[in-house]
Amino acid sequence: MRKAYFSSLVMVAALLVATIIGCSSDDPKQDYNPLIDDPKQPEQPAEPDDSPSGRSEQYRPQVHFTPAKNWMNDPNGMVYLDGTYHLFYQYNPQGNQWGNMSWGHATSTDLIHWTEQAVALTRDELGDIFSGSAVIDKDNTAGFGANAMVALYTSASGAQQQSLAYSTDGGKTFTRYAGNPVIKNDDDNLRDPKVFWHEQSGQWVMALAKGWKMGVEFYGSTDLKSWRHLSTFFMPLAGRPNLQWECPDLIPLNLNSQSSNLNSQKWVLLVSVNPGGPILGSGTMYFTGQFDGTTFTADDRDYPLWLDYGMDNYVGVTWSNTGNRKVMIGWMNNWQYAGDVPCSPWRSAMTLPRELTLTEYDGKPLLCSTVISEIDQIADAWQPVNFNSQTSNLNSTDAYQLRIKLSLDKNSTITLSNTNDERFTIDINAAARTLTAHRTAQSGKTSFNGTFSIPSMQAPLNVTGNSVTLDLFVDQSSVEIFTQEGTMSMTNLVFPQSIYNQLTVTGADHEAQVRQLKSIWK
Repeated sequence: MRKAYFSSLVMVAALLVATIIGCSSDDPKQDYNPLIDDPKQPEQPAEPDDSPSGRSEQYRPQVHFTPAKNWMNDPNGMVYLDGTYHLFYQYNPQGNQWGNMSWGHATSTDLIHWTEQAVALTRDELGDIFSGSAVIDKDNTAGFGANAMVALYTSASGAQQQSLAYSTDGGKTFTRYAGNPVIKNDDDNLRDPKVFWHEQSGQWVMALAKGWKMGVEFYGSTDLKSWRHLSTFFMPLAGRPNLQWECPDLIPLNLNSQSSNLNSQKWVLLVSVNPGGPILGSGTMYFTGQFDGTTFTADDRDYPLWLDYGMDNYVGVTWSNTGNRKVMIGWMNNWQYAGDVPCSPWRSAMTLPRELTLTEYDGKPLLCSTVISEIDQIADAWQPVNFNSQTSNLNSTDAYQLRIKLSLDKNSTITLSNTNDERFTIDINAAARTLTAHRTAQSGKTSFNGTFSIPSMQAPLNVTGNSVTLDLFVDQSSVEIFTQEGTMSMTNLVFPQSIYNQLTVTGADHEAQVRQLKSIWK
Protein backbone atom coordinates (compact mmCIF):
# COMPACT_ATOMS: atom_id res chain seq x y z
CA MET A 1 0.00 0.00 0.00
CA ARG A 2 1.14 3.54 -0.61
CA LYS A 3 2.58 5.60 2.21
CA ALA A 4 3.05 9.36 2.42
CA TYR A 5 6.47 10.26 3.77
CA PHE A 6 7.53 13.72 4.80
CA SER A 7 11.01 14.91 5.61
CA SER A 8 9.81 17.27 8.30
CA LEU A 9 6.69 18.42 10.07
CA VAL A 10 6.87 22.20 9.92
CA MET A 11 3.20 23.02 10.22
CA VAL A 12 0.34 20.77 11.21
CA ALA A 13 -1.93 22.40 8.64
CA ALA A 14 0.46 21.68 5.81
CA LEU A 15 0.82 18.10 6.91
CA LEU A 16 -2.93 17.66 7.07
CA VAL A 17 -3.23 18.84 3.49
CA ALA A 18 -0.55 16.40 2.38
CA THR A 19 -2.24 13.62 4.29
CA ILE A 20 -5.64 14.16 2.69
CA ILE A 21 -4.05 14.21 -0.75
CA GLY A 22 -1.49 11.46 -0.33
CA CYS A 23 -2.65 8.75 2.06
CA SER A 24 -6.01 7.69 0.65
CA SER A 25 -4.94 4.06 0.75
CA ASP A 26 -3.14 4.11 4.11
CA ASP A 27 -6.21 2.30 5.41
CA PRO A 28 -6.07 -0.84 3.25
CA LYS A 29 -9.75 -1.55 3.83
CA GLN A 30 -10.49 1.03 1.16
CA ASP A 31 -9.19 -0.84 -1.85
CA TYR A 32 -8.22 -4.40 -0.89
CA ASN A 33 -10.04 -7.34 -2.47
CA PRO A 34 -9.02 -10.54 -0.67
CA LEU A 35 -10.30 -12.80 -3.39
CA ILE A 36 -8.22 -11.02 -6.03
CA ASP A 37 -5.21 -9.57 -4.20
CA ASP A 38 -4.52 -12.58 -1.99
CA PRO A 39 -6.51 -15.53 -3.35
CA LYS A 40 -5.77 -18.09 -0.64
CA GLN A 41 -8.44 -20.50 0.47
CA PRO A 42 -10.27 -19.76 3.73
CA GLU A 43 -8.68 -21.53 6.65
CA GLN A 44 -10.20 -23.05 9.77
CA PRO A 45 -9.90 -21.23 13.10
CA ALA A 46 -6.62 -22.09 14.80
CA GLU A 47 -5.44 -22.29 18.36
CA PRO A 48 -3.24 -19.34 19.41
CA ASP A 49 0.49 -19.98 19.44
CA ASP A 50 2.29 -18.33 22.35
CA SER A 51 5.60 -20.06 21.65
CA PRO A 52 7.31 -17.22 19.72
CA SER A 53 6.87 -14.80 22.58
CA GLY A 54 7.11 -14.51 26.32
CA ARG A 55 5.60 -11.07 25.72
CA SER A 56 8.84 -9.52 26.93
CA GLU A 57 10.30 -8.15 23.68
CA GLN A 58 11.45 -4.55 23.37
CA TYR A 59 8.43 -2.23 23.04
CA ARG A 60 6.01 -5.00 24.12
CA PRO A 61 3.31 -3.40 26.34
CA GLN A 62 3.09 -4.94 29.79
CA VAL A 63 -0.38 -3.76 30.86
CA HIS A 64 -2.11 -3.54 27.46
CA PHE A 65 -3.54 -6.37 25.40
CA THR A 66 -1.42 -7.56 22.47
CA PRO A 67 -1.63 -10.84 20.56
CA ALA A 68 1.37 -13.14 20.97
CA LYS A 69 2.19 -12.64 17.30
CA ASN A 70 0.90 -11.17 14.04
CA TRP A 71 -1.07 -8.12 12.97
CA MET A 72 -4.05 -6.72 14.91
CA ASN A 73 -6.28 -3.70 14.33
CA ASP A 74 -9.90 -2.78 15.16
CA PRO A 75 -11.47 -4.13 18.35
CA ASN A 76 -14.85 -5.64 17.44
CA GLY A 77 -17.53 -8.02 18.68
CA MET A 78 -16.94 -7.02 22.31
CA VAL A 79 -19.54 -8.59 24.58
CA TYR A 80 -19.94 -9.64 28.22
CA LEU A 81 -21.45 -13.02 29.14
CA ASP A 82 -21.54 -15.03 32.38
CA GLY A 83 -18.65 -13.22 34.06
CA THR A 84 -16.40 -13.15 30.99
CA TYR A 85 -15.51 -10.22 28.77
CA HIS A 86 -14.95 -11.22 25.15
CA LEU A 87 -12.63 -9.10 23.02
CA PHE A 88 -12.67 -9.93 19.33
CA TYR A 89 -10.42 -7.97 17.00
CA GLN A 90 -9.27 -7.67 13.40
CA TYR A 91 -6.42 -10.14 13.03
CA ASN A 92 -4.12 -11.62 10.42
CA PRO A 93 -3.43 -15.25 11.42
CA GLN A 94 -0.78 -15.49 8.70
CA GLY A 95 1.51 -12.52 9.20
CA ASN A 96 2.54 -9.23 10.77
CA GLN A 97 1.02 -6.93 8.14
CA TRP A 98 -2.62 -6.18 7.36
CA GLY A 99 -4.36 -8.92 5.37
CA ASN A 100 -6.34 -12.19 5.65
CA MET A 101 -8.74 -10.36 7.93
CA SER A 102 -10.24 -12.60 10.61
CA TRP A 103 -11.64 -12.20 14.10
CA GLY A 104 -9.01 -12.88 16.73
CA HIS A 105 -10.36 -13.58 20.20
CA ALA A 106 -9.29 -12.97 23.79
CA THR A 107 -11.18 -13.31 27.07
CA SER A 108 -10.92 -11.77 30.52
CA THR A 109 -12.79 -11.82 33.80
CA ASP A 110 -11.49 -8.39 34.87
CA LEU A 111 -10.76 -6.44 31.64
CA ILE A 112 -7.09 -6.35 32.65
CA HIS A 113 -5.69 -9.90 32.36
CA TRP A 114 -6.31 -11.49 28.96
CA THR A 115 -6.20 -15.05 27.64
CA GLU A 116 -5.76 -15.41 23.90
CA GLN A 117 -8.26 -17.87 22.42
CA ALA A 118 -8.58 -19.64 19.08
CA VAL A 119 -9.25 -17.45 16.07
CA ALA A 120 -13.03 -17.14 16.01
CA LEU A 121 -13.93 -16.35 12.39
CA THR A 122 -11.88 -16.54 9.19
CA ARG A 123 -12.81 -15.42 5.70
CA ASP A 124 -15.13 -17.44 3.54
CA GLU A 125 -16.61 -17.28 0.05
CA LEU A 126 -18.10 -13.85 0.86
CA GLY A 127 -14.67 -12.39 1.64
CA ASP A 128 -12.66 -11.16 4.58
CA ILE A 129 -14.22 -10.78 8.01
CA PHE A 130 -14.19 -7.04 8.73
CA SER A 131 -15.30 -5.27 11.90
CA GLY A 132 -18.65 -5.75 13.62
CA SER A 133 -20.26 -6.42 16.97
CA ALA A 134 -21.76 -9.17 19.09
CA VAL A 135 -24.90 -9.28 21.25
CA ILE A 136 -26.47 -11.75 23.65
CA ASP A 137 -29.90 -12.77 22.34
CA LYS A 138 -31.39 -13.51 25.75
CA ASP A 139 -34.97 -13.80 24.42
CA ASN A 140 -34.07 -16.00 21.42
CA THR A 141 -35.35 -13.49 18.89
CA ALA A 142 -33.18 -15.05 16.17
CA GLY A 143 -34.13 -18.64 16.92
CA PHE A 144 -30.58 -19.84 17.65
CA GLY A 145 -31.35 -20.42 21.32
CA ALA A 146 -31.78 -18.28 24.42
CA ASN A 147 -28.58 -16.40 25.32
CA ALA A 148 -26.93 -17.22 22.01
CA MET A 149 -23.97 -14.98 21.21
CA VAL A 150 -24.76 -13.45 17.83
CA ALA A 151 -21.99 -11.75 15.85
CA LEU A 152 -22.73 -9.37 12.99
CA TYR A 153 -19.82 -8.39 10.78
CA THR A 154 -18.91 -7.06 7.36
CA SER A 155 -18.11 -9.58 4.63
CA ALA A 156 -15.66 -7.80 2.34
CA SER A 157 -14.77 -8.86 -1.19
CA GLY A 158 -15.06 -5.69 -3.22
CA ALA A 159 -18.63 -5.24 -2.03
CA GLN A 160 -19.10 -4.79 1.71
CA GLN A 161 -22.11 -6.77 2.95
CA GLN A 162 -23.32 -7.60 6.44
CA SER A 163 -23.27 -11.19 7.66
CA LEU A 164 -24.14 -13.11 10.80
CA ALA A 165 -22.64 -15.95 12.83
CA TYR A 166 -23.78 -17.35 16.16
CA SER A 167 -22.36 -19.26 19.08
CA THR A 168 -24.26 -21.44 21.55
CA ASP A 169 -21.20 -22.43 23.60
CA GLY A 170 -20.23 -19.04 25.02
CA GLY A 171 -18.09 -17.88 22.12
CA LYS A 172 -15.89 -20.97 21.78
CA THR A 173 -17.17 -21.79 18.29
CA PHE A 174 -19.34 -19.99 15.75
CA THR A 175 -21.76 -21.18 13.08
CA ARG A 176 -22.28 -18.97 10.04
CA TYR A 177 -25.88 -18.21 9.17
CA ALA A 178 -26.93 -20.00 5.97
CA GLY A 179 -28.79 -16.90 4.75
CA ASN A 180 -25.74 -14.61 4.68
CA PRO A 181 -25.45 -11.82 3.80
CA VAL A 182 -28.29 -10.45 5.93
CA ILE A 183 -27.83 -7.00 4.37
CA LYS A 184 -26.76 -7.12 0.72
CA ASN A 185 -24.73 -4.33 -0.82
CA ASP A 186 -22.99 -3.80 -4.16
CA ASP A 187 -20.22 -1.34 -3.27
CA ASP A 188 -17.34 -0.99 -0.80
CA ASN A 189 -18.69 1.72 1.49
CA LEU A 190 -20.97 0.12 4.07
CA ARG A 191 -19.39 -1.58 7.04
CA ASP A 192 -18.71 -2.14 10.75
CA PRO A 193 -22.19 -3.00 12.10
CA LYS A 194 -22.71 -2.05 15.76
CA VAL A 195 -25.93 -3.59 17.11
CA PHE A 196 -27.91 -2.98 20.31
CA TRP A 197 -31.39 -3.70 21.64
CA HIS A 198 -33.62 -0.61 21.81
CA GLU A 199 -36.21 -1.31 24.47
CA GLN A 200 -38.52 1.59 23.68
CA SER A 201 -39.08 0.53 20.07
CA GLY A 202 -38.81 -3.21 20.74
CA GLN A 203 -36.16 -3.91 18.12
CA TRP A 204 -32.51 -4.46 17.43
CA VAL A 205 -30.85 -1.36 15.98
CA MET A 206 -27.76 -1.46 13.78
CA ALA A 207 -25.44 1.46 13.00
CA LEU A 208 -23.39 1.10 9.80
CA ALA A 209 -20.61 3.39 8.61
CA LYS A 210 -20.67 4.66 5.03
CA GLY A 211 -16.90 4.80 4.58
CA TRP A 212 -15.80 7.36 1.98
CA LYS A 213 -19.46 8.19 1.30
CA MET A 214 -19.53 9.51 4.86
CA GLY A 215 -22.40 9.24 7.32
CA VAL A 216 -24.10 6.49 9.31
CA GLU A 217 -27.00 4.30 8.19
CA PHE A 218 -29.42 2.94 10.80
CA TYR A 219 -31.27 -0.36 10.34
CA GLY A 220 -33.84 -2.13 12.51
CA SER A 221 -34.73 -5.80 13.05
CA THR A 222 -36.81 -7.95 15.38
CA ASP A 223 -34.87 -11.16 14.69
CA LEU A 224 -31.28 -10.09 13.81
CA LYS A 225 -31.70 -11.71 10.38
CA SER A 226 -34.13 -9.50 8.46
CA TRP A 227 -33.22 -5.81 8.47
CA ARG A 228 -35.04 -2.70 7.24
CA HIS A 229 -33.55 0.74 6.70
CA LEU A 230 -34.52 3.28 9.36
CA SER A 231 -32.65 6.52 8.64
CA THR A 232 -29.40 8.17 7.60
CA PHE A 233 -27.25 10.49 9.70
CA PHE A 234 -24.69 12.88 8.28
CA MET A 235 -23.15 16.05 9.63
CA PRO A 236 -20.88 18.26 7.47
CA LEU A 237 -17.63 19.02 9.27
CA ALA A 238 -15.98 22.39 8.76
CA GLY A 239 -12.54 22.03 7.21
CA ARG A 240 -12.89 18.25 6.77
CA PRO A 241 -14.83 17.71 3.53
CA ASN A 242 -13.54 14.22 2.72
CA LEU A 243 -13.21 11.73 5.56
CA GLN A 244 -13.64 7.98 5.72
CA TRP A 245 -16.27 7.23 8.39
CA GLU A 246 -15.79 3.94 10.27
CA CYS A 247 -16.87 1.90 13.30
CA PRO A 248 -19.92 3.78 14.63
CA ASP A 249 -21.27 3.16 18.13
CA LEU A 250 -24.52 4.66 19.46
CA ILE A 251 -24.88 4.56 23.26
CA PRO A 252 -27.15 6.18 25.86
CA LEU A 253 -25.50 7.95 28.79
CA ASN A 254 -26.97 9.71 31.79
CA LEU A 255 -25.84 13.31 31.92
CA ASN A 256 -24.32 14.56 35.15
CA SER A 257 -25.84 17.98 34.62
CA GLN A 258 -25.67 21.05 36.79
CA SER A 259 -28.21 22.83 34.59
CA SER A 260 -31.97 22.30 34.50
CA ASN A 261 -32.11 23.03 30.75
CA LEU A 262 -30.12 19.91 29.77
CA ASN A 263 -31.84 16.54 29.43
CA SER A 264 -30.81 13.92 32.01
CA GLN A 265 -30.06 11.37 29.27
CA LYS A 266 -28.28 11.83 25.98
CA TRP A 267 -27.34 9.56 23.15
CA VAL A 268 -23.72 9.67 22.05
CA LEU A 269 -22.69 8.61 18.55
CA LEU A 270 -19.03 7.64 18.21
CA VAL A 271 -17.57 7.70 14.69
CA SER A 272 -13.95 7.06 13.76
CA VAL A 273 -12.55 8.99 10.81
CA ASN A 274 -9.46 8.65 8.66
CA PRO A 275 -7.65 10.71 7.52
CA GLY A 276 -8.40 13.93 9.34
CA GLY A 277 -8.26 13.13 13.05
CA PRO A 278 -7.61 15.83 15.63
CA ILE A 279 -3.97 16.08 14.48
CA LEU A 280 -3.09 13.77 11.62
CA GLY A 281 -4.40 10.51 10.23
CA SER A 282 -6.85 8.57 12.40
CA GLY A 283 -9.13 9.84 15.15
CA THR A 284 -12.50 9.29 16.82
CA MET A 285 -15.14 11.99 16.99
CA TYR A 286 -18.49 12.02 18.74
CA PHE A 287 -21.91 13.64 18.46
CA THR A 288 -24.42 14.21 21.26
CA GLY A 289 -28.17 14.18 20.70
CA GLN A 290 -31.32 12.09 20.88
CA PHE A 291 -32.43 8.79 19.32
CA ASP A 292 -36.11 7.89 19.01
CA GLY A 293 -35.75 4.35 17.71
CA THR A 294 -35.57 5.51 14.11
CA THR A 295 -33.52 8.68 13.81
CA PHE A 296 -30.48 10.11 15.59
CA THR A 297 -30.74 13.89 15.86
CA ALA A 298 -27.53 15.65 16.85
CA ASP A 299 -27.46 18.63 19.18
CA ASP A 300 -26.85 21.98 17.55
CA ARG A 301 -23.20 22.64 18.38
CA ASP A 302 -19.81 22.93 16.74
CA TYR A 303 -18.42 19.62 15.44
CA PRO A 304 -16.19 17.66 15.34
CA LEU A 305 -15.81 16.86 19.02
CA TRP A 306 -12.95 14.50 19.80
CA LEU A 307 -12.93 11.52 22.12
CA ASP A 308 -9.13 11.63 22.38
CA TYR A 309 -6.63 14.29 21.32
CA GLY A 310 -3.62 12.06 20.69
CA MET A 311 -2.47 10.17 17.63
CA ASP A 312 -3.21 6.63 18.76
CA ASN A 313 -6.74 5.88 19.91
CA TYR A 314 -8.81 4.77 16.94
CA VAL A 315 -12.01 2.81 16.18
CA GLY A 316 -12.87 2.46 19.87
CA VAL A 317 -16.25 0.86 20.60
CA THR A 318 -18.01 -0.32 23.76
CA TRP A 319 -18.78 -3.74 25.22
CA SER A 320 -22.37 -4.87 24.90
CA ASN A 321 -24.46 -6.52 27.63
CA THR A 322 -22.86 -4.46 30.43
CA GLY A 323 -26.00 -2.60 31.50
CA ASN A 324 -25.61 1.10 32.21
CA ARG A 325 -21.83 0.83 32.45
CA LYS A 326 -20.20 1.74 29.14
CA VAL A 327 -16.65 0.45 28.75
CA MET A 328 -14.67 1.21 25.61
CA ILE A 329 -11.37 0.00 24.21
CA GLY A 330 -9.54 1.38 21.17
CA TRP A 331 -6.87 0.32 18.71
CA MET A 332 -3.68 2.02 19.90
CA ASN A 333 -2.27 2.91 16.51
CA ASN A 334 -2.80 5.19 13.51
CA TRP A 335 -3.23 4.28 9.84
CA GLN A 336 -0.64 6.93 9.02
CA TYR A 337 2.16 4.59 10.17
CA ALA A 338 0.47 1.44 11.51
CA GLY A 339 2.29 -0.93 9.17
CA ASP A 340 5.69 0.50 10.08
CA VAL A 341 5.75 0.58 13.89
CA PRO A 342 8.86 -1.38 15.05
CA CYS A 343 7.09 -4.30 16.73
CA SER A 344 7.76 -7.99 16.14
CA PRO A 345 6.48 -10.72 16.19
CA TRP A 346 3.27 -8.79 16.96
CA ARG A 347 2.03 -5.47 15.63
CA SER A 348 -0.37 -3.19 17.51
CA ALA A 349 -1.88 -3.01 20.97
CA MET A 350 -5.21 -1.98 22.45
CA THR A 351 -5.62 1.02 24.73
CA LEU A 352 -6.36 0.46 28.38
CA PRO A 353 -10.13 -0.09 28.75
CA ARG A 354 -11.95 3.11 29.62
CA GLU A 355 -15.27 3.90 31.22
CA LEU A 356 -17.32 6.52 29.38
CA THR A 357 -19.42 9.07 31.22
CA LEU A 358 -21.17 12.28 30.24
CA THR A 359 -20.88 15.50 32.18
CA GLU A 360 -21.76 19.13 31.65
CA TYR A 361 -18.96 21.53 30.79
CA ASP A 362 -19.47 25.11 29.67
CA GLY A 363 -23.21 24.43 29.40
CA LYS A 364 -22.84 21.50 27.00
CA PRO A 365 -22.49 17.71 27.30
CA LEU A 366 -18.86 16.57 27.42
CA LEU A 367 -17.87 12.94 26.86
CA CYS A 368 -15.38 11.86 29.52
CA SER A 369 -13.21 8.76 29.70
CA THR A 370 -11.19 7.33 32.57
CA VAL A 371 -9.22 4.11 32.88
CA ILE A 372 -11.43 1.46 34.48
CA SER A 373 -11.20 0.98 38.25
CA GLU A 374 -10.11 -2.63 37.75
CA ILE A 375 -6.62 -1.25 37.09
CA ASP A 376 -6.28 -1.20 40.89
CA GLN A 377 -5.89 -4.98 40.83
CA ILE A 378 -2.41 -4.72 39.32
CA ALA A 379 -1.35 -1.52 41.11
CA ASP A 380 1.03 -1.25 44.05
CA ALA A 381 0.47 1.33 46.76
CA TRP A 382 0.85 5.00 45.90
CA GLN A 383 4.25 6.48 46.70
CA PRO A 384 5.05 10.20 46.86
CA VAL A 385 7.45 11.53 44.25
CA ASN A 386 10.44 13.25 45.83
CA PHE A 387 11.19 16.57 44.13
CA ASN A 388 14.22 17.46 46.28
CA SER A 389 16.32 16.98 43.16
CA GLN A 390 15.41 18.33 39.72
CA THR A 391 14.78 14.89 38.25
CA SER A 392 13.05 12.15 40.24
CA ASN A 393 13.57 8.44 39.66
CA LEU A 394 10.26 6.58 39.36
CA ASN A 395 11.87 3.13 39.81
CA SER A 396 9.70 1.49 37.17
CA THR A 397 10.49 -1.56 35.07
CA ASP A 398 7.11 -2.71 33.70
CA ALA A 399 4.57 0.14 33.72
CA TYR A 400 3.23 2.74 36.12
CA GLN A 401 0.55 5.32 36.84
CA LEU A 402 1.70 8.84 37.62
CA ARG A 403 -0.63 11.39 39.22
CA ILE A 404 0.42 15.04 39.13
CA LYS A 405 -1.46 17.98 40.62
CA LEU A 406 -0.51 21.36 39.13
CA SER A 407 -1.49 24.88 40.04
CA LEU A 408 -2.91 26.84 37.13
CA ASP A 409 -1.49 30.20 38.15
CA LYS A 410 1.45 29.82 35.76
CA ASN A 411 2.66 27.58 32.95
CA SER A 412 4.29 24.23 33.67
CA THR A 413 6.35 21.61 31.85
CA ILE A 414 6.33 17.87 32.61
CA THR A 415 9.17 15.79 31.20
CA LEU A 416 9.27 11.99 31.18
CA SER A 417 12.74 10.69 30.38
CA ASN A 418 15.14 7.78 30.72
CA THR A 419 18.88 7.26 31.16
CA ASN A 420 19.32 7.30 27.37
CA ASP A 421 18.30 10.98 27.35
CA GLU A 422 15.08 10.17 25.50
CA ARG A 423 12.18 12.31 26.58
CA PHE A 424 8.47 12.96 26.13
CA THR A 425 7.49 16.50 27.09
CA ILE A 426 4.13 17.95 28.10
CA ASP A 427 3.44 21.69 28.42
CA ILE A 428 0.53 23.13 30.40
CA ASN A 429 -0.63 26.60 29.38
CA ALA A 430 -2.37 27.97 32.45
CA ALA A 431 -4.10 30.93 30.79
CA ALA A 432 -5.38 28.99 27.79
CA ARG A 433 -5.99 25.85 29.89
CA THR A 434 -4.46 23.59 27.29
CA LEU A 435 -2.10 20.64 27.33
CA THR A 436 0.46 20.22 24.55
CA ALA A 437 2.49 17.02 24.15
CA HIS A 438 5.67 16.73 22.09
CA ARG A 439 6.54 13.43 20.43
CA THR A 440 9.72 14.46 18.65
CA ALA A 441 12.83 12.56 17.57
CA GLN A 442 13.99 12.97 21.18
CA SER A 443 11.18 10.68 22.38
CA GLY A 444 12.88 7.53 21.04
CA LYS A 445 12.74 5.70 17.75
CA THR A 446 10.81 7.68 15.12
CA SER A 447 12.68 7.11 11.84
CA PHE A 448 10.54 4.13 10.79
CA ASN A 449 8.00 6.57 9.32
CA GLY A 450 8.42 10.22 8.40
CA THR A 451 5.12 11.27 9.95
CA PHE A 452 5.60 9.71 13.40
CA SER A 453 7.52 12.62 14.95
CA ILE A 454 4.93 15.22 15.97
CA PRO A 455 6.26 18.52 17.41
CA SER A 456 2.99 19.41 19.14
CA MET A 457 -0.37 17.85 19.96
CA GLN A 458 -2.73 20.21 21.76
CA ALA A 459 -5.83 19.44 23.83
CA PRO A 460 -8.19 21.50 25.98
CA LEU A 461 -8.05 20.55 29.66
CA ASN A 462 -11.80 21.19 30.10
CA VAL A 463 -11.40 21.94 33.81
CA THR A 464 -12.48 24.73 36.13
CA GLY A 465 -10.82 25.85 39.34
CA ASN A 466 -7.26 26.83 40.17
CA SER A 467 -5.54 23.50 39.56
CA VAL A 468 -5.58 20.41 37.38
CA THR A 469 -4.79 16.81 38.29
CA LEU A 470 -3.39 14.60 35.53
CA ASP A 471 -3.20 10.82 35.41
CA LEU A 472 -0.48 9.40 33.17
CA PHE A 473 -0.34 5.67 32.38
CA VAL A 474 3.13 4.87 31.06
CA ASP A 475 3.99 1.52 29.47
CA GLN A 476 6.90 0.27 27.38
CA SER A 477 5.65 1.96 24.21
CA SER A 478 2.78 4.28 25.14
CA VAL A 479 1.79 7.28 27.23
CA GLU A 480 -1.93 7.76 27.98
CA ILE A 481 -2.79 11.10 29.58
CA PHE A 482 -6.08 11.97 31.32
CA THR A 483 -7.39 14.69 33.53
CA GLN A 484 -8.42 12.94 36.75
CA GLU A 485 -12.12 13.29 35.93
CA GLY A 486 -11.61 12.23 32.32
CA THR A 487 -12.54 15.57 30.76
CA MET A 488 -9.55 15.24 28.42
CA SER A 489 -7.61 12.23 27.17
CA MET A 490 -4.57 11.96 24.92
CA THR A 491 -3.09 8.65 23.79
CA ASN A 492 0.27 8.31 22.06
CA LEU A 493 2.66 5.56 21.08
CA VAL A 494 6.35 6.07 21.85
CA PHE A 495 9.36 3.86 21.22
CA PRO A 496 12.15 4.68 23.68
CA GLN A 497 15.01 2.23 24.22
CA SER A 498 13.69 1.69 27.74
CA ILE A 499 10.64 2.87 29.63
CA TYR A 500 10.58 6.50 30.74
CA ASN A 501 11.43 6.13 34.44
CA GLN A 502 12.43 9.69 35.35
CA LEU A 503 10.24 12.73 35.99
CA THR A 504 10.95 16.45 35.91
CA VAL A 505 8.32 19.13 36.58
CA THR A 506 9.00 22.86 36.30
CA GLY A 507 6.85 25.97 36.51
CA ALA A 508 3.84 26.13 38.84
CA ASP A 509 3.52 24.56 42.27
CA HIS A 510 3.05 20.83 41.96
CA GLU A 511 2.92 17.54 43.78
CA ALA A 512 3.03 14.01 42.43
CA GLN A 513 2.64 10.38 43.38
CA VAL A 514 3.32 7.19 41.50
CA ARG A 515 2.23 3.57 41.71
CA GLN A 516 3.80 0.68 39.87
CA LEU A 517 1.63 -1.50 37.63
CA LYS A 518 2.41 -5.20 37.52
CA SER A 519 2.81 -6.87 34.15
CA ILE A 520 -0.28 -8.78 33.06
CA TRP A 521 1.93 -11.33 31.29
CA LYS A 522 4.31 -12.38 34.07
